[in-house]
Amino acid sequence: MPHLARTHPRLTVATLLGVAIGVFAPAATLTTKFLLGWNAGVWLYLILTLWLVMRSKACDVKRTAEIEDENAGLVLFTVSIAAIASLAAIMLELSAGKLNAGDRLVHYSFTGLTVVGSWLMIGVIFGLHYARLFYNNPGTEPALRFPEGELDPNYWDFMYFSFTLSVAVQTSDVCIATRELRKVVLAHSLLGFLFNTAVLGFSINIAAGLF
Repeated sequence: MPHLARTHPRLTVATLLGVAIGVFAPAATLTTKFLLGWNAGVWLYLILTLWLVMRSKACDVKRTAEIEDENAGLVLFTVSIAAIASLAAIMLELSAGKLNAGDRLVHYSFTGLTVVGSWLMIGVIFGLHYARLFYNNPGTEPALRFPEGELDPNYWDFMYFSFTLSVAVQTSDVCIATRELRKVVLAHSLLGFLFNTAVLGFSINIAAGLF
């Protein structure tokens, strides 16, 4: 844990908060406790990461990528599985018994917040992973080729690439130059398709429940 706190401080703080809220929240079911903890951790992590993105230059991105490189694959896998689990938990919540109009509105707002947070979390965590793969690439050629020959991209460049995949499930004007990165992009595309389908399904479910 101390080692993880050093290499991934933002994720560690968000995880601790999420676990604490999940354990101590006065919720009726374990599913609700999980979703409350997940939302608290995810939204805190997104805020901390946004602050990092806004204040980091290319040299800061490279330094952070070197620090966070260790166990990066495990972190990416764990967060992705947790995000998928949040979708399963939402389905359990939506299958609950009938609610009155006021409770139903709160229930659906909570569901929407969870879906949006999980979707954003996937885009952000993959964006940070792309930065690590770019700046820790052992080859002589850059793993990603940005337009205009950009060789020192910052976090905005990686988030642009990541969220283009999340939204459109296809690559943008950034070229993928290594096999390792293509594997990550393939996994990201599959997750993006899953989440986009889930968002559509939940939207239809919520609309049907409201009207």
